[in-house]
Amino acid sequence: MLDKIGQPFRPGAPRASLPRRAAAYTLAAREERHTVPGGGALMVELKQGDRVSVINAEGGQRAELLAAYPDGHVDAGLLGLVSSASGDGLRSVLASGAPGMARLRLGLTKRGIDVSRARSVGLFSGTSPAGDSAEAMAQGPGWLLVTAPAPAPDFEAQTTATPLTVTITRAEARQAGQFALPDPLADPVLDLRVASATARAYRVAKGEYIQIMDVDGRQCTDFQCFDARKVDKGVFHPLDVTTTRTLQGHDYPMPGLHGKYFDHDLTPLVEVVQDTCGRHDAFALACNAKYYDDIGYPGHANCSDNFNAELSAYDIPGRPGWMAANFFFNTAIDAHGVMVADEPWSRPGDYVLLRALTDLVCVSSACPDDTSAANGWHLTDIHVRTYGAEECFSRATAWRPTPDEDPIMTRQSAFYDSFAAMTRDFADYNGFWLPNSFPECDTVESYWACRNDVVVTDLSALRKFEVTGPDAEALMNWVLTRNVEKLGIGQVVYSAMCYPHGGMIDDGTLFRLGEHNFRWIGGSDEGGVWMREEAARLGLNVMIRSSTDQMHNLAVQGPKSRELISALFWTAPHQPELSEMGWFRFTPARLGGPEGVPVVISRTGYTGELGYEVFCHPKHGTEIFNAIWEAGQPLGMKPMGLAALDLVRIEAGLVFAGYDFSDQTDPFEAGVGFTVPLKTKTADFVGREALLRRKETPARKFVGLEIEGQNAVAHGDCIRIGRAQVGEVCSAMRSPRTGQWIALARIDVAHAEPGTEVEVGQLDGHLKRYPARVAAFPHYDPQKTRPRS
Repeated sequence: MLDKIGQPFRPGAPRASLPRRAAAYTLAAREERHTVPGGGALMVELKQGDRVSVINAEGGQRAELLAAYPDGHVDAGLLGLVSSASGDGLRSVLASGAPGMARLRLGLTKRGIDVSRARSVGLFSGTSPAGDSAEAMAQGPGWLLVTAPAPAPDFEAQTTATPLTVTITRAEARQAGQFALPDPLADPVLDLRVASATARAYRVAKGEYIQIMDVDGRQCTDFQCFDARKVDKGVFHPLDVTTTRTLQGHDYPMPGLHGKYFDHDLTPLVEVVQDTCGRHDAFALACNAKYYDDIGYPGHANCSDNFNAELSAYDIPGRPGWMAANFFFNTAIDAHGVMVADEPWSRPGDYVLLRALTDLVCVSSACPDDTSAANGWHLTDIHVRTYGAEECFSRATAWRPTPDEDPIMTRQSAFYDSFAAMTRDFADYNGFWLPNSFPECDTVESYWACRNDVVVTDLSALRKFEVTGPDAEALMNWVLTRNVEKLGIGQVVYSAMCYPHGGMIDDGTLFRLGEHNFRWIGGSDEGGVWMREEAARLGLNVMIRSSTDQMHNLAVQGPKSRELISALFWTAPHQPELSEMGWFRFTPARLGGPEGVPVVISRTGYTGELGYEVFCHPKHGTEIFNAIWEAGQPLGMKPMGLAALDLVRIEAGLVFAGYDFSDQTDPFEAGVGFTVPLKTKTADFVGREALLRRKETPARKFVGLEIEGQNAVAHGDCIRIGRAQVGEVCSAMRSPRTGQWIALARIDVAHAEPGTEVEVGQLDGHLKRYPARVAAFPHYDPQKTRPRS
């Protein structure tokens, strides 16, 4: 009877709140997972009984293992194995200039491990399938070195180096606060543990580096610092987040040109050099007694009181609430002006690396907030290391190809040094530092050089994947919208890649190198992940291996690009001459003659002009750049950065991920519906049913806009007719050619006819409007006569 009174009765015990999490948060207490990049190496400590598994993540990658006892004695017997390889692959990796190898060699030397003549355990081969694995168990304590040797580059053979995944099941479970921190970035000056719910103060000299690490993940830390020379004079001006935001024009500093924190005298105190998390807070005060009092926790430990206690040793007056650089705090201001917070994004071992710009007094906390999700409901430690001013660390942020993968720090392309001689303005794009603008060559000057002469730009961040095997064509025909069966050897096709619901994963170009050999070049790692998932689900006999780090590329674009490229590079008699190579074709070539540096050259581009892309191994990057640059000077060659590239691609109607398309837009809504041959492609492909439905009942259309006046419009601005929003701006620019603001936009089909009068709204979309009209796109050379020429 009672269950009929009031609310319905709910039988059974409550269910736990267990969201699906990224792999870093789902490992058991005894499990660890590490990634060894292709051409890289990893060293881990082992204890007796630890079980090691090495997985060939993408297939085709050799591995070499070297085991050493605590005294440095090398012996594969530590793993219960027998040496089977010379160790040359291991030594070649250590001798390479790959990131982290200098630090790894230092770690080997410190532990007395001599690899100069050591033999190793060889695993896998060039034909090993993805997911192939090998296991071993530590027979005692010691060290394990896992390397993924890189083969000699051969673009025609599609050789590449791909990652290995190392999982370790520990004999003893890891306890909170005991996560195996990575080796120091260099010899530490200070190695300091900030225990949970406490703070520690410390001094740092000008030029020294400060590494602030999250030990177990999802633990916040407040950081505050003072100019030590001012402190000595009784002037106590702390790092000021309002001043910092104002000067940097960003909510919190990130590595690059705009990476400094200031006090309210505008004195720069620290700069951000590296950041593996990329999600912090510079809005709120450090937690304080009043905060806890007001939510019903009087007397709760707090960062501000902990700061006061530590800073008193330096005679720095206390405050009831300290502002700070709030590292790893996931706090933001939402679209309605409300401060919102959730658990941190940081994972075990994540860190921020700062450089002191003056002598500093610093203080760091391990936030004690266990009343909210601010620390993931579980308080842990923070670790601080400092390094000498003589050390040199490259600026970098972390890039995770997928949520489950380990971070990859921003890397420099093969052409970075060449462009760095011309500019300091680099942008972190897709995990690479690419030039953005050039002080001696205005963005508009680069634009005109592309339209009238020739430019060179770095596109190495494009993701490359080697797709090989008997089912390679079947896979590509399934995951791409284009009809791959019609693609001939030596041809290139531009295609979309979609999810089953029709939303786009990526766009890119597919090269056919042979009957069962393809190369996919797209904008994201997600494309490679999707291809592997579909190949595994369908049981296809195909290998998908990343080659991004073994194949960097320069785009040489403009009306004079053919003259430059054909004079500079040689092709074999059985390959097409570069002066005659057609649009969307490619060929292997060599610099200067038959014995020159090997490259692959495609007649493709992202500018709307005649153009080529030159692909080379990173070790040849400087030589290739110098040759192109020298040959281009008589032709008026200019460098082109991302800022100028954006101008030419928008004007030419070329779409960009995140701006013009996403997984919420289909190819028709992104203006690339021509990549979906629904009538002529007889084979089924991912998303076909959804795309049939979407084409028959379209809701939005991709159009051009012409905006009146010279007021700037930008991505995300609303498009309105009257009070109703009917679309939004995807990409916008002021055309140097016409002097008019133009845009690529997505708009309701009811208002998509060219000539339709609309308004672009800003502020709240009503307070400020710019008259505009719908126009056909591309705005420049709609028939593609220039790239076809």
